[in-house]
Amino acid sequence: MELSTLVPLTTGVTLLTCVLAVLGLHAYSTGRAQRAALVDRLTRTGQVASGRRRRFRTLDRRLRRTKLGRRLELRLAATGLDVTPGEFFVCMLAAVAALWLIGQAALAPFFGPLAGLLGIWAALQFLSWQRQKRIEKFINQLPELARILANATQAGLALRTAVGMAAEELEAPAGEELGKVAHQLALGASMDDALGELADRLPSRELVVLVTTLVLSHRAGGQVVSALRNLTETLEERKETRREVRTQLSQVNMTSYAVPVLGVGALFLMNGVKDGALERMTGSPIGQGAVLVAFALYVVGFVLIRRLSRIDV
Repeated sequence: MELSTLVPLTTGVTLLTCVLAVLGLHAYSTGRAQRAALVDRLTRTGQVASGRRRRFRTLDRRLRRTKLGRRLELRLAATGLDVTPGEFFVCMLAAVAALWLIGQAALAPFFGPLAGLLGIWAALQFLSWQRQKRIEKFINQLPELARILANATQAGLALRTAVGMAAEELEAPAGEELGKVAHQLALGASMDDALGELADRLPSRELVVLVTTLVLSHRAGGQVVSALRNLTETLEERKETRREVRTQLSQVNMTSYAVPVLGVGALFLMNGVKDGALERMTGSPIGQGAVLVAFALYVVGFVLIRRLSRIDV
C-alpha cells in the first residue's frame, strides 16, 4: 500500500476512533446523570410518602452499593421501620460511641470497647426484635387474610384480584406486604415469585402453609375456597396455641435478659463500693482475661436459656 493512500486511511481511522470515544463518553455521562436524577426523584418521592425529610442521603447511597448496605436494607425492610440504611448506620455509630464513652468513664478504659461491641449487638438485636414482632403481628392476621381470600375467590374473583382486595382491607403489616405482592403482580411477576418473596421477608410456618396452598391451587386449578376455609380454622387454632405458649414462657424469657443485666449491675456495684477497683483489676492481663471469661459465660447462659425456652409450635 502506497504512502499516499496509507496516510488518509490512518487519519480517517483516528478521527473515527476519536468521534466514537467522544460519543461513548457523552452516552456514559448522560446515563450517569439520568441515573442520579432517578435516584434523587425516588428519594424525594419516599420523603413525601413518609412525610419527613430523609437524612444522610449521600451516605445512604454509598452504603446501598456495598454488600453490608444491601443486607442492612433487607433487614430494615423486614422490620417495617421508616428508616433508611444510612440513618440506621449513623444512629448505630452514635450509640456505639456513647456506650464506649460511658463504659470508659463509669467503669474503666478496658470496658470502653466492650461497651461499643455491646452497642452493635444491641442494634442488631433491635432489628431482630422488630422483625419478629412484625412476623408475630402478621401471623395473627393470617386467619383474617385466608378468610378474605376465600370469600373473594368464592365470589368468582381471580386470585390476583383477591390479593389486591385483601391488601386494601387489612391493616399493616399484612396490608403493606400484600400491597407489595399486588404491585409485583401488576409489574408482570408470577404468583409463585411474588408469594415466595413474601415468605422470604416474613418467614413463618403459617405463612409457608398459606403460600404453598395458594401456589398449588393456582397451578393445579383446584378448589381454592375449600382449602382456604380449612386453613382458616387451622390458623385460628395455631394462633391460640401460640398465645398460650408465649404466656407460659414469658417468665423464662425475662430470666434470660435478667442474667446479663445482673452481671453488668454487679460491675457498677463493685466499682461503687471501692472506687477504681475495676481499673486496677483490668490493669493486668489476668484481670482482663477474667473479665472476658465472665462476659463469655454470661453470653453462653443467655443463649442457652433462650434455646431451652424455644418451643416451635
